[in-house]
Amino acid sequence: QVQLVESGGGLVQPGGSLRLSCAASGSIRDIDTMGWYRQAPGKQRELVAAIGSGKSTNYTESVKGRFTISRDNVKDTVYLQMNSLKPEDTAVFYCNAHVLVRGRIKYADYWGQGTQVTVSS
Repeated sequence: QVQLVESGGGLVQPGGSLRLSCAASGSIRDIDTMGWYRQAPGKQRELVAAIGSGKSTNYTESVKGRFTISRDNVKDTVYLQMNSLKPEDTAVFYCNAHVLVRGRIKYADYWGQGTQVTVSS
């Protein structure tokens, strides 16, 4: 029905930058909120940043001033620009989208496969 494909993860040194991308495809009628979550080993998955259809944003406190979420509604793509990366940012990052599928009447959450971000010297 809906697929979210992530890209852009990798290994970066502390202080470096990465840009994650997530493209949604499938039988999409509408996408409301899109966001990025991360999960470090042994920890719960947490919201990193979210962006509404009107492009309002929110961020977890630890990334404010360093990360920027954006979206392209024509391409059904959400991005996460990550600057000044720290070792504690190391995690698997997951894309999320709240999607109305064609022919359905309720929105549902869809998830990407995850992309590894490792911050290490």
